[in-house]
Amino acid sequence: MSGTQAYLTYSSSVAAGALRGIEECKYQFAWERWNCPESTLQLSTHNKLRSATRETSFVHAISSAGVMYTLTRNCSMGEFENCGCDNSRKGHAGGKGWVWGGCSDNVEFGERIAKKFVDALETAHDTRASMNLHNNEAGRLAVKATMKKVCKCHGVSGSCSIQTCWLQLSDFREIGNYLKIKYRQAQKLETDKKRMRAANSADSRGVTLETFSTLLSGELVYLEDSSDYCVKNMTLGLRGTEGRECLQGGTNLSQWEKRSCKRLCSECGLKTEARQTETVTNCNCKFIWCCTVKCEQCKEVVTKHYCSRQDSSSSNNTRRRNKGRKSAAV
Repeated sequence: MSGTQAYLTYSSSVAAGALRGIEECKYQFAWERWNCPESTLQLSTHNKLRSATRETSFVHAISSAGVMYTLTRNCSMGEFENCGCDNSRKGHAGGKGWVWGGCSDNVEFGERIAKKFVDALETAHDTRASMNLHNNEAGRLAVKATMKKVCKCHGVSGSCSIQTCWLQLSDFREIGNYLKIKYRQAQKLETDKKRMRAANSADSRGVTLETFSTLLSGELVYLEDSSDYCVKNMTLGLRGTEGRECLQGGTNLSQWEKRSCKRLCSECGLKTEARQTETVTNCNCKFIWCCTVKCEQCKEVVTKHYCSRQDSSSSNNTRRRNKGRKSAAV
């Protein structure tokens, strides 16, 4: 298939996959200081945006994973003429009581096409471009690492004396959760003209980024410390946390969500302000034969919490107390 044909065949899936990755990024960081803003979602070193932070590493990984995931899924759904199940292991013994069979998702296909499209965005030949390529690969490896084995029983009267099993893509949320852990464990690479080493590691004079890519395969890497995401910086496309909604209380919230007002407001020198708003929703819906649904309009007053500016003296005191905190840990 020529380059033009490949572009026409796969471009819509690539675009949908990148969007899937960005939506997952927004979900994973919804209640953190850096919340995956549109202005920082660049998949290459183009447009003079040369950020190489921990957050950049996640953007590259989740976007690359989204493209590979969507291409693989669309392949399994029969949307491409030249792609079908991965039958490379079919009929081979897998383990005690089961053999490979069924229709495994063709991740090798998804990986190959995704690599061509996403990695092609990196036209530079510098350390940052190499870092982006490494994190792109980490995203693709995450898709493979989270695949699940699905089995079907065979035997007389459902005795399940033998099983056939195949590999299937996990829900994309699992890939997002997996890469969020990698984000927290990301390794900073410190470079100069004479050497490169992972932060807190022994001196590795003469080691190249390619060597570290092998040693840290599947891990996220970055080169620069994160910005102070508390503070508005429109040059970098950062709006700060003033005005952000946070979560407070609630029995169905995770501990991470419950602490969001502390991270977004108090630790950033802001106060948490409660605001009551009236919402209108459909309620008491009834099915009327045949065939409509009739609902009432219910009004409810809900309380939401937002970060707002406090007096300057207390704000400065709070900021001084929190100075030195690693923004990657927020």
